[in-house]
Amino acid sequence: MKLLLTAFDPFGGDKVNPALEAVKLVSDKVGRVEVVKLEVPTVFHRSIETVEAAIKKHGPDVVLCVGQAGGRFDMTPERVAINVDDARIPDNEGNQPVDTPIFTDGDPAYFSTLPIKAMVQEIRNAGIPSSVSNTAGTFVCNHLMYGVLYHLKKSHPGTRGGFIHVPFIPAQVIGRPNTPSLSLEDIKRGLEAAILAIEKNSSDIRAVGGKEF
Repeated sequence: MKLLLTAFDPFGGDKVNPALEAVKLVSDKVGRVEVVKLEVPTVFHRSIETVEAAIKKHGPDVVLCVGQAGGRFDMTPERVAINVDDARIPDNEGNQPVDTPIFTDGDPAYFSTLPIKAMVQEIRNAGIPSSVSNTAGTFVCNHLMYGVLYHLKKSHPGTRGGFIHVPFIPAQVIGRPNTPSLSLEDIKRGLEAAILAIEKNSSDIRAVGGKEF
């Protein structure tokens, strides 16, 4: 199995993106999975174009995109991406779309085709907090997840895809009191656990993962 593992460059004034730094540390071979790594610009549309070009080049069986969700305390595989850009801040090229569809011919939403609950279980088994997330936001993370799933459905129907968010690392919360973080090593181990779950589960497990709000 070949897996394309993507992560964004730093954005929003931060000098580091824990997603990218952790992806750099992930082994090139996890179990029987060959891992191909890709840095993605935190830019609307160009991020999708970058990943779609890599999919065409490498022909992966799986695409797993990774992004930063500052303020979350655990690693969160995303369930769904919606067809809306609504940026609170500009991206790295100054774009700030508001209430704009990502693809006018796309579905209202696309669900992850990865075993998200199995991923949560495997990450927890590695001793790292994890839960399913039901919102990827409306910034470039949701934008990329939606765009990848859009292209997979239209042009690469045999390829599975999805997204996982990771928290800040400790260096990022020095000036952010009471903000949770995980070590870079833990995030790296969590990503490798998620990859193992993807390898072992062609379909998802049935497990409680709902939230009241």
